[in-house]
Amino acid sequence: FGGFEEIVRRKQFTVQTMTEEDAIDQMELLGHDFFLFRDSIVDALHLIYRRKDGHYGVLEPQLPA
Repeated sequence: FGGFEEIVRRKQFTVQTMTEEDAIDQMELLGHDFFLFRDSIVDALHLIYRRKDGHYGVLEPQLPA
């Protein structure tokens, strides 16, 4: 496929509303390196992830105007 890896799995799930701290707890509980959630403070989708340095980062997607 033109140098791209084939997608071998697709998963649907319900996005839960929670705080960043709860999202970190869920991510650790599941053993994942990232976790998509609806931030309860700002009511927006955020993706929290574990950085290579051991800290966490948050992606805050914005829709075009």
